Amino acid sequence: MRRDPKGDTPNFFSFAREYLHIYLPTVQRRSPKTIEAYRISLECFLDYLAEREHVERADVSFDDFDRQHLKAWLAWMSDQRHYAPKTVALRLSAVKAFLTYCSYEDLTLVALSQAARALRGPTSPRKPIEYLSEAETRAVLAAFGGYTAKSRRNRMLLILLYDAAARVSEITDLTLQGLCLARPGHVTLTGKGNKTRIVPLTARTIEHLEVYLAEFHPNTGTLSATRPLFYSRHHGQPSQLSTDTVAAVLKQAARGARAVCPTLPEQIHCHVLRKTKAMDLYQQGIPLPIIMRLLGHENVSTTAAFYAFATVDMMRQAVEAATPGIDHPAARELTEDKLEVLCSLR
Repeated sequence: MRRDPKGDTPNFFSFAREYLHIYLPTVQRRSPKTIEAYRISLECFLDYLAEREHVERADVSFDDFDRQHLKAWLAWMSDQRHYAPKTVALRLSAVKAFLTYCSYEDLTLVALSQAARALRGPTSPRKPIEYLSEAETRAVLAAFGGYTAKSRRNRMLLILLYDAAARVSEITDLTLQGLCLARPGHVTLTGKGNKTRIVPLTARTIEHLEVYLAEFHPNTGTLSATRPLFYSRHHGQPSQLSTDTVAAVLKQAARGARAVCPTLPEQIHCHVLRKTKAMDLYQQGIPLPIIMRLLGHENVSTTAAFYAFATVDMMRQAVEAATPGIDHPAARELTEDKLEVLCSLR
C-alpha cells in the first residue's frame, strides 16, 4: 500500500520496499552490493531518527526527510558516528537518489526531493591515484613462471586483467563466448548494470590467449559457449573463479615480484591494474573519450579523475611543451583584437 489509508499520505516503507526490491534490481539493474549500500544508507537515517529525534521506526514518514532533519543527520554522522567525509557523502547521495525516485512516483514528494538535492556532503581531500610504474607492472605480470598449469593460468589471468582494464568481476564472469581472437581480437565484458562493452586486445595478449586456450580449452569449438574462461576444477568440472581467488592470485604475484622490484606497494588490489592501464593509456596520449569507453564509464567525470592526478613529470612535460623559449622576444606584438580572442573575452 503506497499511501497511508488514514491520512492519504505517501507511505515511506512501501516506497522503500519498491525501490530496493523492484526498481534498483530490475529497472536499474544494480548489483546486490550496490543495493545493499542503498539499504544501509536508509537504515542509517532511520537510526538517526530513532537516536536523536526519538522517532520510532514504525512512525517514520516522509515528513521526517525534510531539509532540517537531513542537515542534522549529516552533522550526526560526522560528530557522533565519526564517519569519514567520503562515507557521509555516499550516504547522503543514496538518500537523495531515493527521494528523486519517490518524486517521480508521487508528485507530492517533488518539493521534498528538490530541497534535499541542494544539500552537499563534506568534501574529502583527494588522494593521488594509485597505479604501478612500468617496471612494477612488468614484475607483477611476469611473477608466475609458468612451470605448472595453475601458474600458467594465473599468469594469463593477470595479463588479461591488465590489458583489458577490466574490473575483477568482469574477468571472473568472462566466458568463451566473450572472447574473439580473430584479428582484430577483442573481449566482450559485462560490467555494472549488466552493460556490455567491447575492449580490443593487443597482439601480444592474443598470442598468450591462443596458447592458453590450447591448454585449458582444447577443441574450443566443441565446448559450451558459457564455459568460464578462467576456472578451477570442482568435482571434475570447470568452476568459475571467485573474486577473492583473483585477489589472492594478485597478492601472490606481488609477493614474488618484490624480489626483483622492491618498490611494489605492500597493499595491492585488483583495481590497481585497471587504474594502471588507464594511466598508461593517458601517458600514451589516448584521448579521454576513448579511455572512457574502454573503462566502461558512462560519466566522463569518473574517467577524468584519472587525469586529475597527473604526476609532476607529466605536468612538467606539458608546461615545457606549452612554454615558448624566453630568450627570443615575440616577432610582433599582439593586437588588442587578437589578445581578446586569446583570453576568450569575446
